[in-house]
Amino acid sequence: MFAKLMQAAALAGCLAGPAIAQQDQITLGMVLEPPSLDPTGGTAAAIDEITYANIFEGLTRIGPDGSVLPGLAASWEAQDDGKTYVFHLRPDVTFHDGSAFDAQDVIFSLDRARAPDSTNAQKSLFAGIASVQAPDPLTVRVTLNAPDGSFPFKMAWGDAVIVDQANIPQIATHPIGTGPFRFQQWVQGDHVTLAAYDGYWGEKPALRTATFRFIPDPSAAFAAMMAGDVDAFPIYPAPETLPQLQVDPRFKVLVGTTEGETIIAMNHSHPPLDNIKVRQAIAHAINRQEIIDGAMFGYGTPIGSHFPPHNPDYIDLTAQSNYDPELSKRLLAEAGATDLTLRLALPPPPYARRGGEIVAAQLRAVGIKTQITNVEWAQWLGPIFQNADYDLTIISHVEPMDLGIYARPDYYFKYQNPAFNQVMAQLDAATQPAERSELLKQAQKLLADDYTNIFLFQLAKTGVAKAQIEGLWENTPMPANDLSHVRWTP
Repeated sequence: MFAKLMQAAALAGCLAGPAIAQQDQITLGMVLEPPSLDPTGGTAAAIDEITYANIFEGLTRIGPDGSVLPGLAASWEAQDDGKTYVFHLRPDVTFHDGSAFDAQDVIFSLDRARAPDSTNAQKSLFAGIASVQAPDPLTVRVTLNAPDGSFPFKMAWGDAVIVDQANIPQIATHPIGTGPFRFQQWVQGDHVTLAAYDGYWGEKPALRTATFRFIPDPSAAFAAMMAGDVDAFPIYPAPETLPQLQVDPRFKVLVGTTEGETIIAMNHSHPPLDNIKVRQAIAHAINRQEIIDGAMFGYGTPIGSHFPPHNPDYIDLTAQSNYDPELSKRLLAEAGATDLTLRLALPPPPYARRGGEIVAAQLRAVGIKTQITNVEWAQWLGPIFQNADYDLTIISHVEPMDLGIYARPDYYFKYQNPAFNQVMAQLDAATQPAERSELLKQAQKLLADDYTNIFLFQLAKTGVAKAQIEGLWENTPMPANDLSHVRWTP
């Protein structure tokens, strides 16, 4: 067991008695191992689950309630009606190698992220930047091409963290940031270990070390919790065992929300998926609740577009793609899509592997055959995400407010709709809350009308931790395991 007891030092003048034992180490379980530890050069959510707010920090950050909080910028203000942002940086901040942080690091990081040859998975976050300047070492002025009321939110993404130029050659395997924890060790296939950074500028974390163990199998995850081999599993992959854990006084079960829209992604560049009637037929062949019950044991909220139900601008569009297998059969006949066989790629998470078997059965019931391929995460990121070599795949998109991915012509959906792109452009320029709300609703409706993908459910956050652990996020407004306020209680 990695978590060990450590005797607290006895304070002078204390009453005689045993010292209080204090835990300062934690082991967390994760389903997926990240392909690298560079959040600015990869799309895998597992990268942020280790590095966000632990190793790396941005100008701003997302809090556990989803609000935008100060990060490396202690404050900021918008000028020119939201076309210019001035960030005031914290003094006396250092990277984990001891080098000083200042405005030049911000300029380097943002210019690198928006460069033509950038490999940043979220380059659209930086597309509106016209220039980044430093009036002095602790001030950064970002000028945009157009007003953007959401720019501080964009700077809170893991893809927008500030990096050290000298670390770039090693950042994927030995990252150096400014956060409360420094990288210590990566044993590939097993775990990553972080250690508290003694030179951290802010409040020092209660934990001294944190180990992330990779346990992809749900049965193994349950066994690890029961044996005490892990102290917490923030995104627990075996929901069928949660009732057993809920009644065990050794554990607490944390059920919250995520930004994870779980979808059957469809490749619009592959006929007949370029035919809206075929996409509509597939949508009506799918029984969302059966998948939620069968794959997630009831944990999940049905969705009808790419938007989280807990957002105040959400509109319920599930009825538009309700389960209607007879309608599905008629639509397939009208489209001339008979004897149809589609490739269905399933990445490792249980929602995909378990859900995929149910999806295949539902499609078979309306006459659509599937060729299921279980792919590892690296295979999903390569041939599927990067090269769009697939017909159907099941995946949760866990990035917050990510409607903009549907406006990218080269994105792996290969979806193109000029009307949707126009709404996204208007949203980027909108600064008034009422206007933004209306545009977000329009975007949801356009995606539903196009049957762009099969929108299944919003992924619930089901976590398990030992009863003495406090400070883990209950909800997941950002794919992260922020350990800065995690501690053991007596």
